[in-house]
Amino acid sequence: MRIEFPDFRLGNVLATSFTGTLSERHGTPVERIPTPQRLVDWLAVNGLAVDSCPPAQLDLARALRESIHAAATAAAVHDALPVSAVRVINDRSTQGRAAAVLTPDGKRRWRLGSASRVEDALSVIAADAVSVLSGERDGKLALCASPTCRAAFFDTSRSRTRKWCDMNTCGNRQKKARFHANQRRDPGSAE
Repeated sequence: MRIEFPDFRLGNVLATSFTGTLSERHGTPVERIPTPQRLVDWLAVNGLAVDSCPPAQLDLARALRESIHAAATAAAVHDALPVSAVRVINDRSTQGRAAAVLTPDGKRRWRLGSASRVEDALSVIAADAVSVLSGERDGKLALCASPTCRAAFFDTSRSRTRKWCDMNTCGNRQKKARFHANQRRDPGSAE
């Protein structure tokens, strides 16, 4: 029997997409990497294919995810970054063997070591978090307006006023809720 897992929520920023592997943090949490193999799957989808993932490495990955989320949340509301989160991000960033390489079409890609390990992939995610949190990238950290989600995301929209971590999930859910509330208030407005 095949086990069904929730779909991955993919974004344009690796670090904040990684924090999205746990969604609905203020509602009924949805864990999108519940098993080591599911982490391997997420890494592969994001161009960081690894050979395998022992359970202890899944724990390392989740600790990094929560540290990035804590730091990104603090940055989004202009609070000091949590020292423990910064420590975890820095530790993961320095403990992998990954290199940035240039592709023939001028894009940056990450090349993991020949025996790809989860630590190598986590170092790439942590390095991406460092570039986002340090302000090196053009955009701003924000929190999803959904009261049950509150995911941190990196807003690169022109106006920097994006409200939702993902318009197809949280944004759509809120629009539907607003529509249904309006229908209940004014039942004749749909005609």
